[in-house]
Amino acid sequence: LPSPGRRCESVMAASKPVEAAGGGGGGGTGTGLSRWQLALVLGAPILLGAGALYLWGRRAARRGGKGASERKTPEGRASPGPCGGGGGGQPDGPGHEEMSPLDRAQAAKNKGNKYFKAGKYEQAIQCYTEAISLCPPEKNLDLSTFYQNRAAAYEQLQKWTEVAQDCTKAVELNPKYVKALFRRAKAHEKLDNKKECLEDVTAVCILEAFQNQQSMLLADKVLKLLGKEKAKEKYKNREPLMPSPQFIKSYFSSFTDDIISQPLLKGEKSDEDKDKEGEASEVKENSGYLRAKQYMEEENYDKIISESTKEIEAKGKYMAEALLLRATFYLLIGNANAAKPDLDQVISMEDANVKLRANALIKRGSMYMQQQQPVLSTQDFNMAADIDPQNADVYHHRGQLKILLDQIEEAVEDFDECIRLRPDSALAQAQKCFALYRQAYTGNNPLPVQVAMKGFEDVIKKFPKCAEGYALYAQALTDQQQFGKADEMYDKCIDLEPDNATTYVHKGLLQLQWKQDLDKGLELISKAIEIDNKCDFAYETMGTIEVQRGNLDKAIEMFNKAINLAKSEMEMAHLYSLCDAAYAQTEVAKKYGLKPPTL
Repeated sequence: LPSPGRRCESVMAASKPVEAAGGGGGGGTGTGLSRWQLALVLGAPILLGAGALYLWGRRAARRGGKGASERKTPEGRASPGPCGGGGGGQPDGPGHEEMSPLDRAQAAKNKGNKYFKAGKYEQAIQCYTEAISLCPPEKNLDLSTFYQNRAAAYEQLQKWTEVAQDCTKAVELNPKYVKALFRRAKAHEKLDNKKECLEDVTAVCILEAFQNQQSMLLADKVLKLLGKEKAKEKYKNREPLMPSPQFIKSYFSSFTDDIISQPLLKGEKSDEDKDKEGEASEVKENSGYLRAKQYMEEENYDKIISESTKEIEAKGKYMAEALLLRATFYLLIGNANAAKPDLDQVISMEDANVKLRANALIKRGSMYMQQQQPVLSTQDFNMAADIDPQNADVYHHRGQLKILLDQIEEAVEDFDECIRLRPDSALAQAQKCFALYRQAYTGNNPLPVQVAMKGFEDVIKKFPKCAEGYALYAQALTDQQQFGKADEMYDKCIDLEPDNATTYVHKGLLQLQWKQDLDKGLELISKAIEIDNKCDFAYETMGTIEVQRGNLDKAIEMFNKAINLAKSEMEMAHLYSLCDAAYAQTEVAKKYGLKPPTL
């Protein structure tokens, strides 16, 4: 989701899949923007596109796959040779008076193929059954073909249990029988056996070297379903987790008209008891909200929700502010269900400060987008613009929403309005450049790309202390294969924000793409975790790299750490998909001795 946070430090996750060239990792660029490139501007993890969850399939895909075309030889059709592909049996034509058992089996199979082609599936099944009974048991490949053909006929009759059973027999006889594995995967899908479906289709993907998008799409589909199921259960029972102080500060830094994040005014606090370490100073008014604000200044974030609640229950002077502050921290700990009633109440308080209501609308709109409700999200942003048209934050965050909705021209208009209201908004100017760059890059138009790159140069010259400008410019430079200069831009970011873990992750990914330097890349990502051990993006990235290295157990460990830190159910579903993909590979390796290519 377009987040009020920077780069990957958002409370919200992306609202829709983004087709990613190279699928992530440290791989190449293509016609689209990678997950990490978009994460910079959107401030959130982006779901990978179809097949990209199998990250180790990236290089095979670049060599040129079969695309989304159907498999050319339909299983079970009449053919001059052995049916089903991979059978390897004897020639079909029985031309001898004394036919061997195998010849008789082949003749029954050929008769079954004719019935199959005519749509007479029951008769075809009878013929394939006869072929199975006649075939010598030592003829494994022929026998596996007959079972696979009978499974194809059962498939036409939608007898999914029988399909799975026959395919299992075919695979037992010929463990690397792609057609049988894929047909069994489809049967398991129909039977809602998602785990078994995933294992079969994973084996198919590896055997086909990721050259057939039909199997890749099924893998992607079942991974998403599994991810959603697991995330729904896990998220419902998760323990709320406060993000790191760096994350929280980055989140609030993207708001300029947010009353609740402003420092306490003189007179709201006294000088008494300031030596009490870790506790808020006494405030002149007995206000839970003012105590919460003091805790916020001290980065004692765990006490903010409880102090805000005291103000709300007392119906105190700062009730509206307390509701918004509590809702914001509910969002930060990933509890959108608790945040929504507070946001609703602030929005409905017509006598409250308009800045509070607009801020609540921005946050509720972001929440709706994370829940994949773009219509409601757009309505909230538009309402915020109506009630507070001079609020730069509205246009800044709505611009990010428009990027997610692929409405680039409207996004640029919003960024322009934000800049008009706040000419010193370096963040909005940097993100406007990135929106223009993305539009030019995806359109394969060299001239606008050059203009956008010049725009980045202007932004970092005008705002030399804006880390976001350097970071976004680095992503564009990476696309343009200007790796050395991109590396310099990341160094500028680190100089300005040495405690920003996300920058180290991006710099680590650059080392992989630029120099294929795994050791340096992992060193930088490990540094990110050292800086912020709650940086889920670092754990996720580490996991994807370990998948590509073939270290599947380590990858699963990293993905599980990221899952426990996920800030939304959708982000958690995405991480479960990655974890399940890695786990399926370990199972396939045990069963069939198949391993994908590694870095």
